[in-house]
Amino acid sequence: MRVFEGFAGAIGNTPLIRLRSYSEETGCEILGKAEFMNPGGSVKDRAALGIIEAAERDGSLRAGGTVVEGTAGNTGIAIAHLCHARGYRAIIVMPDNQSPEKYHALESLGAELRRVKAVPYADANHYQRVAGRVAAETPGAVWANQFDNTANRDMHYATTGPEILRDTAGRIDAFVAATGTGGTLGGTGRFLKERSPGIRIVLADPQGSALFNWVKHGQLKPHGPGSVTEGIGIGRLTRNLEGTPIDDAVAIADDEAVETVYRLLYAEGLFLGSASGVNVAAAARMARELGPGHSIVTILCDGGHKYQSRLYSPEWLAAKGLADAAARGRAAREGRSRRP
Repeated sequence: MRVFEGFAGAIGNTPLIRLRSYSEETGCEILGKAEFMNPGGSVKDRAALGIIEAAERDGSLRAGGTVVEGTAGNTGIAIAHLCHARGYRAIIVMPDNQSPEKYHALESLGAELRRVKAVPYADANHYQRVAGRVAAETPGAVWANQFDNTANRDMHYATTGPEILRDTAGRIDAFVAATGTGGTLGGTGRFLKERSPGIRIVLADPQGSALFNWVKHGQLKPHGPGSVTEGIGIGRLTRNLEGTPIDDAVAIADDEAVETVYRLLYAEGLFLGSASGVNVAAAARMARELGPGHSIVTILCDGGHKYQSRLYSPEWLAAKGLADAAARGRAAREGRSRRP
């Protein structure tokens, strides 16, 4: 028998999925780690578990306590699940520009949801700063602080990296991932680089984020206008990302990310969110740069059901000027969509 202990026990050990159309097109093995198969539906299950367990170990989170977090959604969903499983209260602070499905999910999960206006990080009313204040004002509460709490990257160092190395039997040439908090890239990249210095660690960055220019030119300067992607891209260097051995960065525009999302659905049968589109587009770009015969692993962050009213809405895509990109992705089923 292979039985896991509760919600937390089911987190991790997600499979690697070979992305057939991209692998055949590039001559490389392009593998997506299926983090959407975590019990809470995203890669953020790992970060939430790592943060909560660290707070339990150091005594800051006690029985009947409260976990407060500022999040674009997925970390909040993971925290809500874990708080129910462990007897804690969850207070989730979110900016008001995220997909409606995320708010509905958190409300259905019984979390106390507080929406705030989407403002720059420097603003005192930014959702992360509000979460920190709420935690300080709430008796028995801890602030998860996923961006700067390195228990986030430590969990990826302890689980995601070893799983990838194990499941590829060490045959991996590059690891590619977008970053919001920096936990996935920071922890996984560290582990893989320590075990095999030749593995290229590559940051995938959506338009509007500052990290592409930080890697390429040492400046935190945004590239392009703001992105329709959610939960990735950032204008500062988090503690989770600090010191990560990053070899390269790839900038992915929204039209390429959306085309990739639809190609993943129509050519691979995978119903995923926009961050996965950025990751796979960047992995394919890296495969073309490295040439045939290489193996590239990326992260399939979460499922598409949380984005149905946006990313999978024809009306929303048309309003954003992304309908043609989605059509190119859909055409991949007939083999008509291939980027040079």
